[in-house]
Amino acid sequence: MITINDLNKDGKFFLMAGPCVIEGEEMALRIAEKITEITEKLGIPYIFKGSYRKANRSRLDSFTGIGDEKALRILRKVGETFQIPTVTDIHESHEAAMAAEYVDVLQIPAFLCRQTDLLVAAARTGKIVNIKKGQFLSPDAMRFAVQKVVDAGNPQVMITERGTTFGYTDLVVDFRGIPQMQAFGFPVIMDATHSLQQPNQASGVTGGLPALIETIAKAAIAIGADGLFIETHPEPSQAKSDGANMLRLDLLEGLLTRLVRLRQAIL
Repeated sequence: MITINDLNKDGKFFLMAGPCVIEGEEMALRIAEKITEITEKLGIPYIFKGSYRKANRSRLDSFTGIGDEKALRILRKVGETFQIPTVTDIHESHEAAMAAEYVDVLQIPAFLCRQTDLLVAAARTGKIVNIKKGQFLSPDAMRFAVQKVVDAGNPQVMITERGTTFGYTDLVVDFRGIPQMQAFGFPVIMDATHSLQQPNQASGVTGGLPALIETIAKAAIAIGADGLFIETHPEPSQAKSDGANMLRLDLLEGLLTRLVRLRQAIL
């Protein structure tokens, strides 16, 4: 079983990356193969990310998934095929044990980061629990979410910064939050794609600013973030969820190459 000690080595950052949602087996394997090739070349520890279901879409007619069990089986196949850990979101406490049968890391969505039953259920699986910081919380307030997991008997916790609500339709990243949350004693990840969302649009479709992904990622690596979270897709405009803030897959290698150089420069 993967532990957080496997991810932070020699000052390197690790990567959680993949599509927003599992759209199908061929697509998931294609993305995982490409990112595995890149991260192995650059020496970056890698966790494949894919939501088996999206439970917080803006509109009822938005795509939510291909079926829970089908998507979870694909996540397991990705892990077994490329010998890499995988991560997926869970939304209700009863999903924790189910998802834990297929993936290595359970992710708590930002909107749900204070849900005690969900955090405890995730903790009790023994898997790493990645808690995304609520857009409505200060960095310091995240210590209580982390403590719920630890008090439930699981010290394998990570925290992901993903921006803070700024007005009704925008987010802003306060980079002071990364060292503030690292002071809790757990790895802190920068979500370089969701932090550029423009939520609550009148159309009911979330917007984004993908041209600034590199800016957010560089700033995070420069101040010592332990990991990066990047949603990526071969054709973001055709992605079934969150395409407006995704990184195009063919841009990932160049970005990661520059980020590795940046991290090496500050060590």
